[in-house]
Amino acid sequence: MPEAPDTEEQARPTQPRRRQARGERRIAQLLEAAAGVFCRNGYTAASTNAIAREAGVSPGTLYQFFPNKEAIAVELGTRLMQRWRETHGAALDTLDPSLPLDELLDSVLDPMIEFNCANPAFTVLMHGSEIPGRITQEHDAVHSALLERVEEILGDFLPSAGPAQLSRVANMTFSVVKVGLELILAHEGAEQDAYKAELKAMVHRYLRPLVDPAALPGGTRTNTP
Repeated sequence: MPEAPDTEEQARPTQPRRRQARGERRIAQLLEAAAGVFCRNGYTAASTNAIAREAGVSPGTLYQFFPNKEAIAVELGTRLMQRWRETHGAALDTLDPSLPLDELLDSVLDPMIEFNCANPAFTVLMHGSEIPGRITQEHDAVHSALLERVEEILGDFLPSAGPAQLSRVANMTFSVVKVGLELILAHEGAEQDAYKAELKAMVHRYLRPLVDPAALPGGTRTNTP
């Protein structure tokens, strides 16, 4: 007759998983609290005590998971960057350059605006001052890759444009979008929706004459190197 299974041995492997699940929930709780504190106070003025208070835990509990504020910011920034890649990054990778300009801009800007509105801490950590170097280095690498992708897309619309012009147009578009996102995040409700529409209209007005000669006075377009 086979021996009965050892119930103690069966239960033992589940305990670490339970502890790990509890730890992950606590980490998520602390990161959510940190996001709120960073958004309200900025990274520099934020403190681990404020983050612990926001999370409803003691500072000692926080230090069980993170040694300092920088470690919290790095973990939060890493997770937000990954989430960003899965949304806006994916949208750019699968972009159809044959779309009309207005539809193409919607497919690029809508995910970006939605992500930044849902994750305001992303802007704080990626563009704020005194941010840990590991975060800014990762952001700069992603930013460079995105600029290259935008230049590729613009190249489909501006086949006779030189590399210098494509670089200028891509950088100008990025700068306009960055400022527009800051204005969008500074407002709520109907006013925020109005700024979303203004940003999309501004980018469209800037790019339309470049890709459609008829939109320029006299119906001509001049490309520079």
